[in-house]
Amino acid sequence: MGSSEKLKTDVVHDKLVSTIKEKMDTVFPHCICKVDEKFVRENKKAYHPEVISIGPFHHGRPELQKMEVHKWRYLHALLNRKPNMEATLARCVTEIRGSELKARNCYLERDRIKLNSDDFVTMMVVDGCFIIELFLKRSFKTLRKRGDPIFTKHETLGNLRFDMVLLENQYPLFVLHRLFGIVPIPEICSRSLNSIAFNFFKNIIPGNKKTIQVRFDQEGNHLLDLIHNCFLPTFSDIHPSKETQQNIQGQQQPPDQASAREKLKTSSKLHESGITLRKTDNKGVLDFDFQNGVLYIPEVKIHRYTEMLLRNLIAGEQCNRDDFEHVTSYVCLLAKLICTNKDEQILKQKNILSSSLKKEDGDVHELFKKLADEVVMTNFYFEELCKQVVGYKKESWFSLPSCFKK
Repeated sequence: MGSSEKLKTDVVHDKLVSTIKEKMDTVFPHCICKVDEKFVRENKKAYHPEVISIGPFHHGRPELQKMEVHKWRYLHALLNRKPNMEATLARCVTEIRGSELKARNCYLERDRIKLNSDDFVTMMVVDGCFIIELFLKRSFKTLRKRGDPIFTKHETLGNLRFDMVLLENQYPLFVLHRLFGIVPIPEICSRSLNSIAFNFFKNIIPGNKKTIQVRFDQEGNHLLDLIHNCFLPTFSDIHPSKETQQNIQGQQQPPDQASAREKLKTSSKLHESGITLRKTDNKGVLDFDFQNGVLYIPEVKIHRYTEMLLRNLIAGEQCNRDDFEHVTSYVCLLAKLICTNKDEQILKQKNILSSSLKKEDGDVHELFKKLADEVVMTNFYFEELCKQVVGYKKESWFSLPSCFKK
């Protein structure tokens, strides 16, 4: 083959590769979406950032501009750890520009993103590097500069964490991983991106820390998705009923599918009927179980982030309806178990429930009722569990074996 023919073959090959890559980037699933407007109208603060914008949905909002200075400061701190900062920056820009179509496609309403190519790439570089540097500084105190307002003011870090779990403030995780592989990571850090991200969010994620860290380290589309992994059940096939599984597969939903959930009694009434309520340790958040008259419930910890976190996890499930709505199911189950102050007290006595909410924040049962009333449940994960509890009949001392009954 002559040199001219080889050149033509290479050009055709390069075009084919580009065509295939563009097609793959186009079909990459939308994973970051806008929250339904009806939910935003009822509680805008739970869905819209108040301190920082991450990604395109809230980019450029005037009230969030104060944090932009800190983003650029953190970008410089991250890239300046090794000589030839411009070369590293150029690699970041090249990498994101080559992934721009795929990154844009992560956002469900990408047509509403009015940023041109340069502005979009700049935003992704700045936001992504800020996130990495923030995680590094949170994990390693020696990397923080004296007087850094993000760490000297406790409420600033808390508000940042609050904003960074909002669905509309998510950043494609694949881009974050690519940047993490390019930027100069300090020698003090030998941990993965997921590991330092978990260290940043771990205090707001319920459940046993060792258990949820393993789940957080799995694959995900964005940081909120990694938190959602922590809510997934250990054994995915324990509780769903056959009817519910058929419903997911597109078969007709039976009319009484929700009846077991509707008939489920509250915690205090279950306790009065003879069912034992017991905390289960070292389990996942959704690892409820019912055996021999004992309802095993994972610990429920309520803090100031709980409502916002649950709302955005639920919004993410509403955005991607392709499986059981695990967090939505979790909220609806707790709304049935915790309906009154008496239910709260029973669960607190059993060391199942703890809350750091202030009086002005309302009661725990009001929180779950409010959340459950706002959602439409289609695939209830705990249907079979509810059937087991509702159908349980406690044997009494005067019950006769069937062989003695006439």
